[in-house]
Amino acid sequence: MIKIYTDAATKGNPGPTGLGFLIVQNQVAIQKTETLKLATNHEGEFAAAIASFSYLKEHYGANETVLFYTDSRLLSDAIGKNYTKHYKSQLADLSKLFEHFNLVITRWIPEKENNGAHNLANQALKRLD
Repeated sequence: MIKIYTDAATKGNPGPTGLGFLIVQNQVAIQKTETLKLATNHEGEFAAAIASFSYLKEHYGANETVLFYTDSRLLSDAIGKNYTKHYKSQLADLSKLFEHFNLVITRWIPEKENNGAHNLANQALKRLD
């Protein structure tokens, strides 16, 4: 079982955006960051999720069960309903990545429980200053 925590931090909305994701498996953590020059916070949340699942697809087998944690209510609701009004292409990209894995369970968590990914997103954002 793999756990993924993702987050985005945006300076301005839209603005420079830092993405962070934390992957935990067998008590080993992998931390990754990326940046976007211009995005809204919601676009960043989708981008962080897509980046994390792209990384997983490249580095882990398809038989994995993935627990995906996000503090973005919009993202978790979009995945749960398989619908979003404004981010259809991002949701389609993410859904396609989900298909690679045996099972993906998405959970919304409060921001205070997502400190690892949150700190990584802020570190990435600071690199854009």
